[in-house]
Amino acid sequence: MTSRSPGASSARMTELSREESLSLLASIPLGRVGFTRQALPVIRPVNHIVDGDTIVIRTHTGSTLIGSSTVAEVVVYEADHLDLLSHTGWSVMVTGRASRITAPLEVSRYQKLLTPWIDKEMDHIVAIASEIVTGFRLEP
Repeated sequence: MTSRSPGASSARMTELSREESLSLLASIPLGRVGFTRQALPVIRPVNHIVDGDTIVIRTHTGSTLIGSSTVAEVVVYEADHLDLLSHTGWSVMVTGRASRITAPLEVSRYQKLLTPWIDKEMDHIVAIASEIVTGFRLEP
């Protein structure tokens, strides 16, 4: 038997399609990127755009996300929109390889489309391929 607190609502969790998950991710500007640093997990909040089925973020020189390597690293990107009062909302997670974009025209394009939220030179563009996409919606 499950005990519930008085006034708690029950929500149903439904799985979202890949397309709906990416559409929801594109509808908000902020998420969290997870990666490893010295074999330990690290999570950083970042703003993003979704371009097709690629998540694009900006980062700075010396970032542990990109390091000095141009080799793609497997990362996870997560974003959600939750209503704490109604216990509804959604969550999307994308797992894929993150790689630096270095082609000058692409870099210029993304610098125009994606303005960093922090007061720091964010001179690197990182693309996260959406190899595995999972999404869930909490509904009444």
